[in-house]
Amino acid sequence: MYEADACTRALGIELIEVRPGYARLQMDVRPDFLNGHAICHGGLMFTLADSAFAFACNSYNICTVAAGCSIEFLRPVRGGDRLTAEAIEQTLSGRTGIYDIRVTNREGEAVAMFRGKSAQIKGTVIPA
Repeated sequence: MYEADACTRALGIELIEVRPGYARLQMDVRPDFLNGHAICHGGLMFTLADSAFAFACNSYNICTVAAGCSIEFLRPVRGGDRLTAEAIEQTLSGRTGIYDIRVTNREGEAVAMFRGKSAQIKGTVIPA
């Protein structure tokens, strides 16, 4: 799935760990990620969190997509920082899951919280 995700790879997002219901990704905040306030663009923090969500909810080898999500930005992120997104499954019932993703800076401070709702669809991520 990571090899097929051109967007995630183009942004330099690294897949650090994945296991059932869990994923951890990291991203360096490049100069071209900064907005007009000289802080990391919220859309890029969202993308990091969304990617962690995607890997966590697809970790059971069942094709899964987002049914909804939201994010709260907690503190500004400066260029040169390294962000970590840790996705943890909160519940999986039938075809629906809820995942919380905590995005932290290099110091381990929470900079954003993301919650995603997943929906399983037909197919597998890795063909049998």
